[in-house]
Amino acid sequence: MRPKKPETTGEDDLFRARLDQIINLKHELVQLGARIDWDWIDGEIAPLYSEKGRPGIESRFVISLLLLKHIYGLSDEDVCERWVYDPYFQHFTGFEFFQHEFPHERSDLSHWRKRLGDKLELLLAESLRVAHETGALRTRDLQRVTVDTTVQPKAITFPTDAKLVHAAIRGLNRLVRGHGVRLRQSYLRIAKQAAMMAGRYAHSKQFKRHRRQLRLLRSRLGRLIRDIRRKIAGQPELEAAFEQPLSRAAQIRSQEQRQRGYKLYSFHASEVECIGKGKASAPYEFGVKASIVTTNARAPGGQFVLHAKALPGNPYDGHTLGAVIEATETLTGCAIERAYVDKDYRGHKTENPRRVFISGQKRGVFGVIKRELRRRSAIEPVIGHLKSDGHLGRCHLKGREGDAANVLLTAVGHNLRLVLAWLRLLLPLILNALMRLLAAPAELKWVC
Repeated sequence: MRPKKPETTGEDDLFRARLDQIINLKHELVQLGARIDWDWIDGEIAPLYSEKGRPGIESRFVISLLLLKHIYGLSDEDVCERWVYDPYFQHFTGFEFFQHEFPHERSDLSHWRKRLGDKLELLLAESLRVAHETGALRTRDLQRVTVDTTVQPKAITFPTDAKLVHAAIRGLNRLVRGHGVRLRQSYLRIAKQAAMMAGRYAHSKQFKRHRRQLRLLRSRLGRLIRDIRRKIAGQPELEAAFEQPLSRAAQIRSQEQRQRGYKLYSFHASEVECIGKGKASAPYEFGVKASIVTTNARAPGGQFVLHAKALPGNPYDGHTLGAVIEATETLTGCAIERAYVDKDYRGHKTENPRRVFISGQKRGVFGVIKRELRRRSAIEPVIGHLKSDGHLGRCHLKGREGDAANVLLTAVGHNLRLVLAWLRLLLPLILNALMRLLAAPAELKWVC
């Protein structure tokens, strides 16, 4: 059932402190909360609810918590903990009086991320609308864009063969304990010792001993798989529960270090892909590819992210350009005149009349286009801020849906950080202008 809207009395309470009497109402977070159209967001997510059942949590409360998490780069636990003692956080989430306890469960954030799904793009569109309304983003800034891809790493350890086999043994034992299946032997102690010694031998370049420990791990994993299959034979419920984990374990046991084709890089996160971006510091990264679109010119409030999307399957950059440009135009409502990309987009199939310029291109590059093409590399620090200040540098959310949500919410957090900085800067400028206007008549009169 749709959540009820929070009720505000507008009256004083002898036993509770009103937030508007505690905080500074000129604070940039207070101004941002007043400019976001919460009613529009609530109306857009209304189809996600059923007409029956218990009323859900207020949409403004959970969505504003997600925004605060990605604005300040916090985890789910940290944003809930900070909410208790930060009155600005409570005011931003729509509360009227100061609260001493968190009113809901932390897991509600995870449930809401799953529920919103594709609707998270509404938050990115709203962040751009707020930026345009405050003057931090102009309409002409949306017509020339820069497009690039990066890798969003997953929160996994570096996948070596020994680590993967050891993780498969531990994962199968956890699943067995959860379903009450009795094994002949767990091999946990032997696997832990073998994985540790395999890492030491590989570090000291004693590869013959390293391969011996790896064979030991694989043989024990094979015994574990066969033992589980014998114990669950003829039990349809257990066979269904163990089907996917056993197939992952068998894949990890059979794959080699330099084999071609499909490989698993994590036992618990099978969606992880190995992506090579040609970096000297990190030749290969393990996660998902993400497409980022920013303004080419620096807007008054900074360089905003116009579109962000996870690209599972590691597609070629040039094959994604047309769809990314169309999605950006749909999100912003403004036609793109020029797009600037790097050499990874050579061979793209975008249609005219769009003009796509690739770095290093000479034909047709002159005047304004040449200056704008030089600004293509300005997207790199934006991606750096998304990774260092936001959560793009390491995704802790589960599955492909978590990858997509993390990319979008990180872009929203980046845009709202720029808006907060713009509002923080704008207030002193307005006060200085008013002071000059008030002082101007007196100066003119004295001169006369």
